[in-house]
Amino acid sequence: MKCRCAITAIFALLLGLLSGCAQTIPNVKIAEIGRRQVEFALSRHDTPPVVFETGLGGTLAWWREVYPPIAASATALAYNRAGVGASEAVASVRDGRHVVQELRGLLADQGLAPPYILVGHSLGGLYMQWYARHYPQEVAALILVDSTHPAQLKGRGAIENWPFWLRWLFDLWLPVTAERELAALDRTGDEVLAAPAYRSGPVIVLSAAQPLADRSELADDANRKRQDLARLYPGSIQIWVDSGHAIPLERPEAVVAAIRDVLDAVRSEAGLLRREQE
Repeated sequence: MKCRCAITAIFALLLGLLSGCAQTIPNVKIAEIGRRQVEFALSRHDTPPVVFETGLGGTLAWWREVYPPIAASATALAYNRAGVGASEAVASVRDGRHVVQELRGLLADQGLAPPYILVGHSLGGLYMQWYARHYPQEVAALILVDSTHPAQLKGRGAIENWPFWLRWLFDLWLPVTAERELAALDRTGDEVLAAPAYRSGPVIVLSAAQPLADRSELADDANRKRQDLARLYPGSIQIWVDSGHAIPLERPEAVVAAIRDVLDAVRSEAGLLRREQE
Protein backbone atom coordinates (compact mmCIF):
# COMPACT_ATOMS: atom_id res chain seq x y z
CA MET A 1 0.00 0.00 0.00
CA LYS A 2 2.82 2.41 0.85
CA CYS A 3 4.32 2.06 -2.62
CA ARG A 4 1.07 2.02 -4.56
CA CYS A 5 1.17 5.71 -5.51
CA ALA A 6 4.70 5.49 -6.85
CA ILE A 7 3.96 2.27 -8.72
CA THR A 8 0.86 3.86 -10.26
CA ALA A 9 2.93 6.84 -11.41
CA ILE A 10 5.52 4.56 -13.00
CA PHE A 11 2.83 2.46 -14.67
CA ALA A 12 1.25 5.62 -16.11
CA LEU A 13 4.64 6.80 -17.36
CA LEU A 14 5.42 3.48 -19.03
CA LEU A 15 1.97 3.50 -20.65
CA GLY A 16 2.91 6.86 -22.10
CA LEU A 17 6.21 5.58 -23.46
CA LEU A 18 4.61 2.48 -24.95
CA SER A 19 1.67 4.38 -26.43
CA GLY A 20 4.00 5.83 -29.03
CA CYS A 21 4.01 2.40 -30.68
CA ALA A 22 0.24 2.48 -31.32
CA GLN A 23 -0.74 5.43 -33.48
CA THR A 24 -4.48 5.48 -32.97
CA ILE A 25 -5.28 9.19 -33.38
CA PRO A 26 -6.51 9.81 -36.94
CA ASN A 27 -4.90 12.15 -39.45
CA VAL A 28 -1.49 12.40 -37.79
CA LYS A 29 0.99 14.21 -40.00
CA ILE A 30 4.48 15.67 -39.92
CA ALA A 31 5.31 19.20 -41.00
CA GLU A 32 8.48 21.27 -41.00
CA ILE A 33 8.04 24.13 -38.57
CA GLY A 34 10.90 26.40 -37.63
CA ARG A 35 13.36 24.17 -39.54
CA ARG A 36 12.43 21.05 -37.60
CA GLN A 37 9.94 18.22 -38.00
CA VAL A 38 6.84 18.30 -35.78
CA GLU A 39 4.29 15.49 -35.51
CA PHE A 40 0.67 16.46 -34.84
CA ALA A 41 -3.00 15.74 -35.48
CA LEU A 42 -5.36 18.55 -36.44
CA SER A 43 -9.07 18.91 -37.11
CA ARG A 44 -10.69 22.13 -38.28
CA HIS A 45 -14.18 23.34 -37.41
CA ASP A 46 -15.77 26.68 -36.58
CA THR A 47 -14.85 26.64 -32.87
CA PRO A 48 -12.06 27.93 -30.64
CA PRO A 49 -9.09 25.55 -31.00
CA VAL A 50 -8.76 22.87 -28.32
CA VAL A 51 -5.05 22.26 -27.71
CA PHE A 52 -3.83 19.07 -26.02
CA GLU A 53 -0.52 18.76 -24.11
CA THR A 54 0.74 15.38 -22.89
CA GLY A 55 2.63 14.49 -19.74
CA LEU A 56 6.25 13.48 -19.19
CA GLY A 57 7.40 10.91 -21.74
CA GLY A 58 3.97 10.55 -23.34
CA THR A 59 3.02 10.83 -27.01
CA LEU A 60 -0.11 12.31 -28.54
CA ALA A 61 -1.57 8.78 -28.48
CA TRP A 62 -2.31 9.43 -24.79
CA TRP A 63 -5.32 11.36 -26.11
CA ARG A 64 -6.58 8.51 -28.31
CA GLU A 65 -9.83 8.17 -26.33
CA VAL A 66 -10.35 11.93 -25.95
CA TYR A 67 -9.20 13.53 -29.19
CA PRO A 68 -11.52 11.76 -31.71
CA PRO A 69 -14.87 12.70 -30.08
CA ILE A 70 -13.70 16.30 -29.64
CA ALA A 71 -12.14 16.55 -33.11
CA ALA A 72 -15.39 15.35 -34.69
CA SER A 73 -17.03 18.72 -34.05
CA ALA A 74 -14.34 21.12 -32.79
CA THR A 75 -11.02 22.47 -33.98
CA ALA A 76 -8.49 20.35 -32.09
CA LEU A 77 -4.72 19.92 -32.08
CA ALA A 78 -2.68 17.22 -30.36
CA TYR A 79 1.06 17.07 -30.95
CA ASN A 80 4.34 15.59 -29.83
CA ARG A 81 6.80 17.91 -28.15
CA ALA A 82 10.36 18.15 -29.43
CA GLY A 83 12.16 14.83 -29.03
CA VAL A 84 8.95 12.81 -28.63
CA GLY A 85 7.59 10.44 -31.27
CA ALA A 86 8.48 11.71 -34.74
CA SER A 87 8.98 15.30 -33.55
CA GLU A 88 12.59 16.32 -33.98
CA ALA A 89 14.63 17.02 -30.83
CA VAL A 90 16.06 20.47 -30.15
CA ALA A 91 19.04 21.69 -28.16
CA SER A 92 17.18 24.34 -26.15
CA VAL A 93 16.35 23.97 -22.46
CA ARG A 94 13.20 21.86 -21.96
CA ASP A 95 11.41 24.27 -19.63
CA GLY A 96 7.94 25.77 -19.87
CA ARG A 97 9.10 28.90 -21.64
CA HIS A 98 10.66 26.98 -24.55
CA VAL A 99 7.89 24.39 -24.76
CA VAL A 100 5.21 27.08 -24.91
CA GLN A 101 7.06 29.14 -27.51
CA GLU A 102 7.41 26.06 -29.70
CA LEU A 103 3.70 25.31 -29.29
CA ARG A 104 2.78 28.90 -30.19
CA GLY A 105 4.93 28.57 -33.29
CA LEU A 106 3.04 25.40 -34.31
CA LEU A 107 -0.33 27.07 -33.75
CA ALA A 108 0.67 30.11 -35.79
CA ASP A 109 2.10 27.96 -38.58
CA GLN A 110 -1.19 26.08 -38.87
CA GLY A 111 -3.22 29.29 -38.91
CA LEU A 112 -4.94 28.58 -35.59
CA ALA A 113 -5.76 31.93 -34.04
CA PRO A 114 -6.36 32.47 -30.33
CA PRO A 115 -8.06 32.29 -27.97
CA TYR A 116 -7.38 28.63 -27.23
CA ILE A 117 -8.87 26.06 -24.87
CA LEU A 118 -5.78 24.51 -23.28
CA VAL A 119 -5.96 20.92 -22.03
CA GLY A 120 -2.91 19.53 -20.22
CA HIS A 121 -2.30 16.23 -18.47
CA SER A 122 0.36 15.75 -15.78
CA LEU A 123 3.49 17.72 -16.77
CA GLY A 124 1.55 18.94 -19.80
CA GLY A 125 -0.79 20.62 -17.33
CA LEU A 126 2.13 22.55 -15.86
CA TYR A 127 3.12 23.74 -19.33
CA MET A 128 -0.46 24.86 -19.98
CA GLN A 129 -0.44 26.74 -16.67
CA TRP A 130 2.72 28.52 -17.85
CA TYR A 131 0.99 29.39 -21.12
CA ALA A 132 -2.20 30.69 -19.47
CA ARG A 133 -0.37 32.84 -16.92
CA HIS A 134 2.05 34.40 -19.39
CA TYR A 135 -0.33 34.82 -22.34
CA PRO A 136 -3.81 35.10 -20.75
CA GLN A 137 -5.10 37.09 -23.73
CA GLU A 138 -4.54 33.99 -25.90
CA VAL A 139 -6.43 31.60 -23.63
CA ALA A 140 -10.21 31.13 -23.54
CA ALA A 141 -10.16 28.37 -20.90
CA LEU A 142 -7.82 26.04 -19.03
CA ILE A 143 -8.45 22.35 -18.27
CA LEU A 144 -5.91 20.66 -16.00
CA VAL A 145 -6.03 16.85 -16.01
CA ASP A 146 -4.34 15.57 -12.83
CA SER A 147 -1.80 18.28 -13.53
CA THR A 148 1.64 18.60 -12.04
CA HIS A 149 1.64 21.21 -9.26
CA PRO A 150 4.12 24.08 -9.76
CA ALA A 151 5.79 23.01 -6.51
CA GLN A 152 5.51 19.27 -7.23
CA LEU A 153 9.21 18.58 -6.67
CA LYS A 154 9.54 20.87 -3.66
CA GLY A 155 9.52 19.78 -0.02
CA ARG A 156 8.72 16.11 0.57
CA GLY A 157 8.20 15.65 -3.16
CA ALA A 158 11.80 16.58 -3.99
CA ILE A 159 13.56 13.91 -6.05
CA GLU A 160 16.18 13.37 -3.36
CA ASN A 161 13.34 12.23 -1.05
CA TRP A 162 12.08 9.59 -3.47
CA PRO A 163 12.84 5.94 -2.63
CA PHE A 164 16.05 4.72 -4.25
CA TRP A 165 14.22 2.17 -6.39
CA LEU A 166 11.91 4.86 -7.78
CA ARG A 167 14.82 7.11 -8.74
CA TRP A 168 16.57 4.10 -10.28
CA LEU A 169 13.53 3.25 -12.41
CA PHE A 170 13.22 6.82 -13.64
CA ASP A 171 16.92 6.86 -14.55
CA LEU A 172 16.50 3.54 -16.34
CA TRP A 173 13.32 4.23 -18.31
CA LEU A 174 13.18 7.97 -19.01
CA PRO A 175 14.16 9.01 -22.54
CA VAL A 176 16.72 11.81 -22.82
CA THR A 177 14.14 14.47 -23.67
CA ALA A 178 11.98 13.49 -20.68
CA GLU A 179 15.05 13.66 -18.42
CA ARG A 180 15.68 17.21 -19.63
CA GLU A 181 12.04 18.17 -19.02
CA LEU A 182 12.18 16.72 -15.51
CA ALA A 183 15.43 18.58 -14.81
CA ALA A 184 13.75 21.87 -15.76
CA LEU A 185 10.52 21.23 -13.85
CA ASP A 186 11.42 23.38 -10.84
CA ARG A 187 12.30 26.31 -13.08
CA THR A 188 8.99 25.95 -14.93
CA GLY A 189 7.06 25.75 -11.67
CA ASP A 190 8.81 28.79 -10.21
CA GLU A 191 7.95 30.82 -13.31
CA VAL A 192 4.31 29.71 -13.09
CA LEU A 193 4.03 30.85 -9.47
CA ALA A 194 5.84 34.13 -10.19
CA ALA A 195 3.28 35.10 -12.86
CA PRO A 196 -0.23 36.43 -12.11
CA ALA A 197 -2.94 33.81 -11.70
CA TYR A 198 -4.99 33.13 -14.83
CA ARG A 199 -8.42 34.76 -14.46
CA SER A 200 -9.46 35.41 -18.07
CA GLY A 201 -11.68 32.35 -18.54
CA PRO A 202 -13.01 29.13 -16.99
CA VAL A 203 -10.61 26.76 -15.24
CA ILE A 204 -11.51 23.12 -14.62
CA VAL A 205 -9.22 20.99 -12.47
CA LEU A 206 -9.74 17.25 -12.94
CA SER A 207 -8.03 15.42 -10.07
CA ALA A 208 -7.44 11.68 -9.62
CA ALA A 209 -9.39 10.42 -6.59
CA GLN A 210 -7.98 6.89 -6.30
CA PRO A 211 -4.51 7.97 -5.08
CA LEU A 212 -6.19 9.65 -2.06
CA ALA A 213 -6.37 6.20 -0.46
CA ASP A 214 -2.58 5.76 -0.59
CA ARG A 215 -0.64 6.13 2.65
CA SER A 216 3.00 7.16 2.58
CA GLU A 217 4.84 10.44 3.04
CA LEU A 218 5.38 10.76 -0.70
CA ALA A 219 1.72 9.95 -1.48
CA ASP A 220 0.47 12.36 1.20
CA ASP A 221 2.59 15.14 -0.29
CA ALA A 222 1.31 14.44 -3.82
CA ASN A 223 -2.30 14.38 -2.61
CA ARG A 224 -1.95 17.65 -0.69
CA LYS A 225 -0.67 19.22 -3.89
CA ARG A 226 -3.62 17.75 -5.82
CA GLN A 227 -5.96 19.43 -3.35
CA ASP A 228 -3.99 22.68 -3.42
CA LEU A 229 -3.91 23.08 -7.20
CA ALA A 230 -7.42 24.54 -7.44
CA ARG A 231 -6.48 27.18 -4.85
CA LEU A 232 -4.00 28.61 -7.34
CA TYR A 233 -6.90 29.43 -9.69
CA PRO A 234 -9.61 31.44 -7.89
CA GLY A 235 -13.05 30.56 -9.20
CA SER A 236 -11.89 27.26 -10.69
CA ILE A 237 -13.99 24.10 -10.53
CA GLN A 238 -12.25 21.02 -9.11
CA ILE A 239 -13.73 17.65 -10.07
CA TRP A 240 -12.50 14.47 -8.40
CA VAL A 241 -12.46 11.62 -10.91
CA ASP A 242 -12.61 7.96 -9.85
CA SER A 243 -9.33 7.17 -11.57
CA GLY A 244 -5.62 6.84 -11.14
CA HIS A 245 -3.22 9.39 -12.59
CA ALA A 246 -3.88 8.26 -16.19
CA ILE A 247 -7.30 9.92 -16.45
CA PRO A 248 -7.16 10.33 -20.28
CA LEU A 249 -6.86 6.53 -20.61
CA GLU A 250 -8.84 5.36 -17.57
CA ARG A 251 -11.72 7.87 -17.61
CA PRO A 252 -11.61 9.66 -20.96
CA GLU A 253 -15.31 10.51 -20.73
CA ALA A 254 -14.54 12.84 -17.82
CA VAL A 255 -12.08 14.80 -19.95
CA VAL A 256 -14.43 14.88 -22.94
CA ALA A 257 -17.28 16.16 -20.75
CA ALA A 258 -15.11 18.93 -19.29
CA ILE A 259 -13.98 20.05 -22.75
CA ARG A 260 -17.55 20.08 -24.08
CA ASP A 261 -18.74 22.07 -21.06
CA VAL A 262 -16.02 24.65 -21.65
CA LEU A 263 -16.70 24.79 -25.40
CA ASP A 264 -20.38 25.47 -24.67
CA ALA A 265 -19.48 28.19 -22.15
CA VAL A 266 -16.99 29.87 -24.49
CA ARG A 267 -19.43 29.76 -27.40
CA SER A 268 -22.22 31.23 -25.25
CA GLU A 269 -19.97 34.03 -24.04
CA ALA A 270 -18.82 34.79 -27.58
CA GLY A 271 -22.43 34.86 -28.79
CA LEU A 272 -23.44 37.21 -25.98
CA LEU A 273 -20.52 39.52 -26.78
CA ARG A 274 -21.51 39.64 -30.46
CA ARG A 275 -25.11 40.49 -29.57
CA GLU A 276 -23.95 43.29 -27.26
CA GLN A 277 -21.82 44.74 -30.07
CA GLU A 278 -24.67 44.72 -32.61
